[in-house]
Amino acid sequence: MSKSRWVQVPKDLGPLSQIDHAAERSAQDTGVSDADRERIWAAMQGLYRAGVHPAITLVMRRQGQIVLKRSIGRVSGNAPGEIGPEVPLHPDSPVCLFSASKAITALLVHKLAEQGRLRLDDRVADYIPEFAARGKGAVTIRQLLAHRAGIPTLPVKHPDPSLLQHWDALVHLLCLAPPFDPRFEKQAYHALTVGFIVGELIRRVSGRELRDYLHEVLTGPLKLDSMSFGLAPERRALAPKSHGTGPKPFWPVTQYAQRIIGVSFERAAEAANEDGFLSSVVPSGNIFANADDACKVFQMLLNGGELDGVRILKPETVAEAVRPVGNIQYDGMLMVPLRFSAGFMLGESPFGLFGPKSHEAFGHLGFVSVLCWADPRRDISVALLNTGKSMAPTALLQLARLLGAIGRAGR
Repeated sequence: MSKSRWVQVPKDLGPLSQIDHAAERSAQDTGVSDADRERIWAAMQGLYRAGVHPAITLVMRRQGQIVLKRSIGRVSGNAPGEIGPEVPLHPDSPVCLFSASKAITALLVHKLAEQGRLRLDDRVADYIPEFAARGKGAVTIRQLLAHRAGIPTLPVKHPDPSLLQHWDALVHLLCLAPPFDPRFEKQAYHALTVGFIVGELIRRVSGRELRDYLHEVLTGPLKLDSMSFGLAPERRALAPKSHGTGPKPFWPVTQYAQRIIGVSFERAAEAANEDGFLSSVVPSGNIFANADDACKVFQMLLNGGELDGVRILKPETVAEAVRPVGNIQYDGMLMVPLRFSAGFMLGESPFGLFGPKSHEAFGHLGFVSVLCWADPRRDISVALLNTGKSMAPTALLQLARLLGAIGRAGR
């Protein structure tokens, strides 16, 4: 293992840590004891000490009140092999949500359904006629959002991230692609592909570009100033970059990543820092936000579609958005058992993606370890954002410990 792939972790994390004391509420307000809060903080520090994340930010709410709003790391200056001035990381620094973007993009479809402009059980081809090619005419919007549309991979042998900049070409390719499952019964995670068809659907039905519609429906009303598709040039210095870290990926991890995202693990991390990715609209993977704004979206859903007196969605729309689509199924791409709703990954018991006994939880994973979710059983909403892209076993174990600490605090 090359030491240049590891974050140099000092014994004292104090200089690297920031706590927004003004935002955090007391145990009396949140129902989370000071001891539980410290256990979560210790677990977050443990995740940083694993040496794979140059930057970590976390916001957790319980009963609608902020329990923790904290960060560890640097925007720049402490990544593996990075030389240059150290720029402080704030709890409000924007970070890429990667695939957690899918859940937020899906909410735009649910808003259109609420407005009566489409129905989830309409066929995709009713709005994008060319999608019916090669036997895909029966695919519904619900199936598309639940990764059952039969197009989990880009129909290109050696895709390059620069392809993400060519929206019309990608939509055309996906419309012409043959489905891997002609009956559309098999769940297979659509890592990038789903976003372009969902995005095109939103464009055609709303008559708006995605950046504009996101602002109209969600970020404008809730004043989520940090949330956007991509990152404007003037804001890029505020955001920590993504880095491939830890042990260099090896088979079968390399094959697994190539299968899901079409490029190597390393190339995907590099591409996330390039202008093409930052300037584009990638509905499945390039929404940037700070942890507080991401957490607010899930708190809004936990509240039945309302936050701070502003209603975004009706309660019945939220219920439909998080309703399971079928039973738990062994996912053909992720190679793990997983349940989806129309836009969200769902938790499980005894242990799921969002920690122990998380059967009622809904949210989304982003590039290995970014996690945004809400758990009605515990009355919590959480956004855990980080910048290291690694399958290091020690880091995954520390992540599981952090999820366990959050789950116990909200019991």
